[in-house]
Amino acid sequence: MSLARRHRDRILAAQTVASAPNRGAGQPPAAGTPTPAAGAQNPPAERAAAQVALRFTHDLRRLKEIKAVSGKIAAKAVMLPEYQSWVEGTVAADAGVGAGTTAEIVPTYMVWLIDTAAYGEALDLVPFLLRHKVAMPARYNRDVATVVLEEIADAALKQQNAGEAFELAVLERVATLTDDIDLHDEPRAKLYKAIGIEHMRQGEEAEAGPAARTALLAAANAFRKAHGHDSRIGVQGRIKRAEKLIAVIDAAAAAAEKAAEQGGGETPTDAEQTETKAEGEAPADTDQGGTAA
Repeated sequence: MSLARRHRDRILAAQTVASAPNRGAGQPPAAGTPTPAAGAQNPPAERAAAQVALRFTHDLRRLKEIKAVSGKIAAKAVMLPEYQSWVEGTVAADAGVGAGTTAEIVPTYMVWLIDTAAYGEALDLVPFLLRHKVAMPARYNRDVATVVLEEIADAALKQQNAGEAFELAVLERVATLTDDIDLHDEPRAKLYKAIGIEHMRQGEEAEAGPAARTALLAAANAFRKAHGHDSRIGVQGRIKRAEKLIAVIDAAAAAAEKAAEQGGGETPTDAEQTETKAEGEAPADTDQGGTAA
């Protein structure tokens, strides 16, 4: 996509959502948004919206025809750049997502980013979608927060079950974005289990000491939260292991402290010990009763 087209798509996306009857949260356009005059036609924006809607409908049809999950992911990776500028313009306008087919583009784009493991970029869109109360397309059967939490938690657990680490910062960012939202317990339990596994990994890989203890404590707390949301999530064994490792670290620290206390301070040097011994002994060449023989 050329730079000129990217710039045009950003501007036309902003104009489209600014003039749409439904802006997502009923908020007025943000300051500086290019808004058409009242009652005026805006053919360029309308044509751009129609074109992107047609492309989007075509791409959804293409994805539906692909059977393999890996094939769908590869296709989404190719499709994403075609919508990037439109999404950027929509988000910059901060006036919702418009109406009709184009209203589905930003939330779908977010899901495709998750599917292609571009988690940071996907999470960048979440505050905008939540702020404007954007609905997910009907095919997802969930709201924005649930989709984000569950899809990323599932991806993390799948990767972890394969023995691979998942970026802890991504999981904690998901928790921060969704903690104050009323969601079902099962997906939240998955997220906390994934968080606990990463803390556990850090604790086990670190040298025994304060850093390892902090990570293991965070793991145990995350696992307890997961169990609290769903008792069938399967973390009780992990909780016991974390507690056992913490106890081992605490015992080693206590033993080291006790040994230091029993040492009584600095150990005398060899020279100091020799000097002390010499001062307490009689000279070898004298008789305690008189002169030498």
